[in-house]
Amino acid sequence: MDNEYGHVLSVTELTQYIKEKFNADPLLNRLRVNGEISNFKHHSSGHMYFTLKDHNAALRCVMFRSANRRLNFLPADGMKVIAAGRVTIYERDGQYQLYVDSLLPEGVGSLYAAFEQLKEKLATEGLFDSAVKKKLPRLPQRIGVVTSPTGAAVRDIVTTVSRRYPLAEILIVPVLVQGPDAPGQIAAALSFINSVPGVDVIIVGRGGGSIEELWAFNEEIVARAIFASKVPVISAVGHETDFTIADFVADVRAATPTAAAELAVPDSREIRNFLDTAQKRLVTITSGRLEENKRYLAKLASARVLVRPLERVDQARQTLDNLTTGLEVRMNYYLKGLAARLELMKGKLAALNPQAVLNRGFSICYDSKGNIITDSGCLQPGDGILLRLRKGRAEAAVTHTYTEE
Repeated sequence: MDNEYGHVLSVTELTQYIKEKFNADPLLNRLRVNGEISNFKHHSSGHMYFTLKDHNAALRCVMFRSANRRLNFLPADGMKVIAAGRVTIYERDGQYQLYVDSLLPEGVGSLYAAFEQLKEKLATEGLFDSAVKKKLPRLPQRIGVVTSPTGAAVRDIVTTVSRRYPLAEILIVPVLVQGPDAPGQIAAALSFINSVPGVDVIIVGRGGGSIEELWAFNEEIVARAIFASKVPVISAVGHETDFTIADFVADVRAATPTAAAELAVPDSREIRNFLDTAQKRLVTITSGRLEENKRYLAKLASARVLVRPLERVDQARQTLDNLTTGLEVRMNYYLKGLAARLELMKGKLAALNPQAVLNRGFSICYDSKGNIITDSGCLQPGDGILLRLRKGRAEAAVTHTYTEE
């Protein structure tokens, strides 16, 4: 062969040489390409394979699972996107392709579609439920702030917190708030603040901007970091009317960073006014209670039981004497009545006493069996009878009986 072509290379050697050239080119190692997706395939391994094309050319692309799991929309054929990554050679096929690190829909319309897809997905998973929202502390001691260190948002937050509640400590974790690296930094900052002891509330956000500039707060990785936070999170993306995904996931949404700071801390002037009012009420209530107790004590001090403590004892003694006298009178009257009844009964008993009858000259007649005879018809001539007299007894025989009507 003609030696003007140099030494012979194997296919592998040539492919590796071209790959090294690709890898050495800084433009090809960090670039963004826009085009329309075609031949999209989401492999069972989790990797995505597709082609980006325009009117005149096509570019093979691969987006590995580790990168595409951060997508907040589902790519599809015909969708216009902006892919960021690096171009290199796939040695097996000898073809160059774009290894995609991030993917965004191109244009506001596509961004809104991606926003709605992620919103529906996270809502289905329950990340927006009010039941999981955490309450903000009333008197926070340490406030975490995740935002750009150079933007107006951090100045507004620091100024507002210092003015309203200077007792609070502010912990600022600086991050990018736009661009492809912003979502990862924001999520990492939220995780870091959760590991710092004593942080009571977190403010995450930025100043206003276009939908593209605010897009970091529509990324799934940021939404899940907010949801995973054990510390209450206030979203403070500077837009009055529109919402980001971060707003839906956060425990409280503020329209601006300044509003977020006002929600995070109380106004010390209001606290002082409240304490002053409470102090005055306490003094008034305490004074009233003291006056009421003084009047009550004065009333007790003038009570008869304290002024003349033995008066009731004397009254009780007098009452007891009266009761004793009354009892004696009633007992005497009762006993006299019993004595009179006793005398009456004694008289009646004396009148009924057989011995008294005998004493007046009468006698009692008994038959032979000892029965008292009250009717002469019970006797026959010759019957023996026993006569009981006032003194002694006598036996006799019946000679004749008489019947009297």
